[in-house]
Amino acid sequence: MAKVSSTSHAEHGLRRQLGLRDLVLAQVLCVVGSTWVGVAAGFGRAQALTWVAAMLLFYFPVAAVVIGLNRVMPLEGGLYVWAHRAFGDLGGFLTAWNLWVYGIAVTAAILYAIPTELAYLIGPKAAWLPENHLASLGIVACIVGAITLAAVRGLEWGKWIHNIGGLAMITVFIGLILLPAWVVWRHGSGHQGIDRGMQFSLALPPLNLRTMALFGQMLVGALSGLEYIAIFAGESRQPARNIARSVWISSPIICAMFILGTGAVVAFSVPGHIDLIAPIPQTLRIALGNSGAGNLIAMAAILLLQLRLLGAASYLFTGVTRLPMAVGWDHLLPEWFTRLHPRWKTPVNSILCISGLVMLLELLGSVGVHAQEAFQVLSNASLTHYELTYMAMFAIPLVGAAALRKSLPGWLKWVSLVGFFASLFSLLTSAFPFVDVVNPLEYAAKIAGTVLISNAVAIAFYKLRSRQPRSEAKAVSL
Repeated sequence: MAKVSSTSHAEHGLRRQLGLRDLVLAQVLCVVGSTWVGVAAGFGRAQALTWVAAMLLFYFPVAAVVIGLNRVMPLEGGLYVWAHRAFGDLGGFLTAWNLWVYGIAVTAAILYAIPTELAYLIGPKAAWLPENHLASLGIVACIVGAITLAAVRGLEWGKWIHNIGGLAMITVFIGLILLPAWVVWRHGSGHQGIDRGMQFSLALPPLNLRTMALFGQMLVGALSGLEYIAIFAGESRQPARNIARSVWISSPIICAMFILGTGAVVAFSVPGHIDLIAPIPQTLRIALGNSGAGNLIAMAAILLLQLRLLGAASYLFTGVTRLPMAVGWDHLLPEWFTRLHPRWKTPVNSILCISGLVMLLELLGSVGVHAQEAFQVLSNASLTHYELTYMAMFAIPLVGAAALRKSLPGWLKWVSLVGFFASLFSLLTSAFPFVDVVNPLEYAAKIAGTVLISNAVAIAFYKLRSRQPRSEAKAVSL
């Protein structure tokens, strides 16, 4: 069997902080996004069948491949290490690059949603907040500073931020799922739209370009993230065993949250008027109102969502800071990225670099567009890179190094083939906007241009780096 390129965590001084509970809550935190129940609600009563189809075509193939590859290579860096071993230096570097760009962009997108959700928390008098770029960027800058400090301090602190975020998300979804029944008990079935949400239909949604784009985005956008925890394999206890167990434990919870949570949004939503940035706060406000006890309950639930957003942003941010470190261990990036804090053993240089890039992306993403379009540009640009990353992951059991393929079960190839084409379909539909934008062609050009330019930069950097004699690449000194 070919030698794994990355060395073990012990050789670099990383600390194993994550147990099974932390891994399970991290899976829920990373996979379950509050915005996707709003996207899926666009299918109306057909949302349940749509979710089931998406899970069969993408989620379960991801779970199978992640468990299989992590058992063979439970190493810090996760998918980067897998791709590096399967496809060599360039393949591994491009996989890490696309995952890195995704992590930065999706962190920025999550942070971009916080001012909108704060507006729902405060009430109608704060409706101006999402479109006030100066105020929104001020809020985001404070949060970026806080998660940067937490990342430097390490997972000893960070895991509690992530755990609280995961528990907050589960709590909110339990309340959301029970909301239609509670409203019927309090007000009867005549409450706005409640009859729509109490039924599930097996009918197919209308087949058109918009619904295909919605479904394509649900595949990777909503159901991705199970592999992300493997980035922390070198900081997890018994990673080969516990990461697989975290997938098994979290998967039924995640699937139930998506299907039942979307049903609650459908129960109260007005077709064509779903807030795709903050569908859960919108649903809570419709169901509970803006005054009295309902207002207090809605505010508490929205506050929990803020904790989830903070936890998710911190988790994704922390993970993306590990990629340059792992790539640097293989001398594909400068040694500067691999340097650890002398006390807390975290990649402090990489953390500070990512922090600056997140703030830069927040600034660029909000110039000259409305909040909905800026959010979708951030989300879809990151998603396009993630789709390429998943195509690389699913290609490993199909065309990766022969020694690696032989170590995997034969049935995993067929599962990977399904996941590969699901990822490809999501990629092909990612440039189609499902919100009103100023210029659809310009919007699509932004999405396509982002992935082409960023990968061209990656290839150029790799070629410049590879021209250096191997002897000039200094060994990592820690």
